[in-house]
Amino acid sequence: MTEVNSRVHRETRRLPAELLPEERLRLHPVPEQPFTALFGETRRFDKDSTISVESVRYSVPHELVDERVWVRFHGDELIVTAMVAGSAVEGARHSRSAPGSPRIVDEHHPDAPRGERTPRATNPAEAQLLAIGPEAAAWLVEAAATGVRRIRAKMGDAVALAKPHGTADVDRALGTAATVGRFAEGDLLSIMDHQGEHDRTDPIRRGEAHSLQPGTSAWSGFTTP
Repeated sequence: MTEVNSRVHRETRRLPAELLPEERLRLHPVPEQPFTALFGETRRFDKDSTISVESVRYSVPHELVDERVWVRFHGDELIVTAMVAGSAVEGARHSRSAPGSPRIVDEHHPDAPRGERTPRATNPAEAQLLAIGPEAAAWLVEAAATGVRRIRAKMGDAVALAKPHGTADVDRALGTAATVGRFAEGDLLSIMDHQGEHDRTDPIRRGEAHSLQPGTSAWSGFTTP
């Protein structure tokens, strides 16, 4: 810079070092902070490390808790921007989703992996469900992670079943439903009926080697012409 600014410019016939003070009087200073309008809409999130965009929950790194972030869609992706040490950085990027299908990244919760997080009630419906027992909390975590539809109505069904049947039986059934991934309408009542008729056993989860297709052992009696 010293070499260039000390050399006579061929157009102005003057040293750039002499013109710079005059040019500074006519130039607008660069803002200390970037214009945030291009980052999208503002969002704030708290202890659960998620934000809501178009009724969909997206996770954001827990280090940004209580910070303001900006969100915008770029094609089929949601981009989360945050200010760190005065500079704009990309906080997270998710595939666009629909209501009922949250986008949660376990790495955004390093101190509590998905399977170990204890949910906190954010509304009266969740508080009533979590009051049933620890298995109800496991059901809520798995249902939210799976993107179960009409989850609030199903929470209400579980609370209603706990009144005539007791919280212990409903809590046990919720734990089974969470383990085997049964979140459809009527699944909870079906599990409770089954558990009422049979002794308590661990749910059976078939491995990849199991198949309902018939085997080929019967073919051994055929001969090739």
